[in-house]
Amino acid sequence: MAAFDTTRTTYGATGLIGRIGSTFSVIAAALVHWNEARVTRNSLSALSERELTDIGLCRGDIENIATGKF
Repeated sequence: MAAFDTTRTTYGATGLIGRIGSTFSVIAAALVHWNEARVTRNSLSALSERELTDIGLCRGDIENIATGKF
């Protein structure tokens, strides 16, 4: 006689607690992304025009680099 395991592990948010946890993780990821962009933006803005030219950038590229659209 064979036995079949019919229980399945669910992935993702189920129920109220799962949705709250999922919402919290999305908010935390957005905050981390915002902070990384802020740090990058501040670091590149602190460079002189010559330093930016040496790495192949101009002031107009800073926002695109910070947001990952470059």
